[in-house]
Amino acid sequence: MTSAAPRTPTAAARLSALIEDELAAALTPLAREGAATFGVDRLVESMRYSLRTPGKRIRPLLLLAVAETLGTPAARLVRFAAGLEMIHAYSLIHDDLPAMDDDDLRRGLPTNHVVYGDGMAILAGDALLTEAFVVMLDPVVEARLQARVIQEIARAAGREGMVGGQAADLMADSVHRGAHTKAVDRVSPPPDAAAARGDAVAAIRGDTPAPDVALLQAIHARKTGALLRVAARAGGLLAGASDADLECLTTFGTRFGLAFQIADDIKDETAPTSVTGKREGGDRLSGKLTYPALFGVAQSLILLREEFEAAVVALSSLSRDASLVIQVADEAVAPALRSAGA
Repeated sequence: MTSAAPRTPTAAARLSALIEDELAAALTPLAREGAATFGVDRLVESMRYSLRTPGKRIRPLLLLAVAETLGTPAARLVRFAAGLEMIHAYSLIHDDLPAMDDDDLRRGLPTNHVVYGDGMAILAGDALLTEAFVVMLDPVVEARLQARVIQEIARAAGREGMVGGQAADLMADSVHRGAHTKAVDRVSPPPDAAAARGDAVAAIRGDTPAPDVALLQAIHARKTGALLRVAARAGGLLAGASDADLECLTTFGTRFGLAFQIADDIKDETAPTSVTGKREGGDRLSGKLTYPALFGVAQSLILLREEFEAAVVALSSLSRDASLVIQVADEAVAPALRSAGA
């Protein structure tokens, strides 16, 4: 994991370009006109608005990086991978709604409901989730295997994963709003870095974590981690990974999923709107339960590094060189390190 200045175009950038081309071609207009499609043009415009705005694309990137690492060309699976981005885009639309996080800025642009209204934004999210399964059902591998992958993705996106995590996050907000925004040093490093590392790791890794920590872990494991873990597993399954490789990828996805969320929390706390594309310090102002709210930025950085390093170690047993996967993961968390001055 690095905190260096942005690098020259990489293999990850090549995969990103493939994904952007696929997303740009998605959601073509319906052939029919008139009353039969009344309202659909506006719906598709709303869907495209959120799907095509610039983003990290980390979920499809992970799928493609893993598949290429295991010998399957990314171009063969890029349409399938776009389905993961559609699921993510739908979740962001719904997250931003007044009844949820009530955000008016996403990726540096007005949120979907601000532009299209609450009703159309809800429908655009619904339609993107549905469209995701349309594109993922296009045949790419043997039917039984593809069905298994899609089932795993559906579970990771639903009550067992992302949506379940969103429900927990929504309920936690009402309990913890404002409770973790007191006099905590979120930027300055602690006086004893070794002691801070021990405190943070003990809080996370202890046999009986503090209730807030346990809740935070559970929310992130589902809301963010589930789709990241399944992205890595899906890339492996679609590329014919062995059981041993799948085990490596599952561990990687779990640890990286947590690292990614910690990085996102840090970036929200420390980076300006020009970097996050969202309201500056939005999580803190909303009283959300986050790693910086519980530990401060300095200890959160320690936990981020620990989780990222554990994710990389998990890939050391993969049957192929995992450099591409590590590069994709590294580039996803690097902005948080830069914003925190690490």
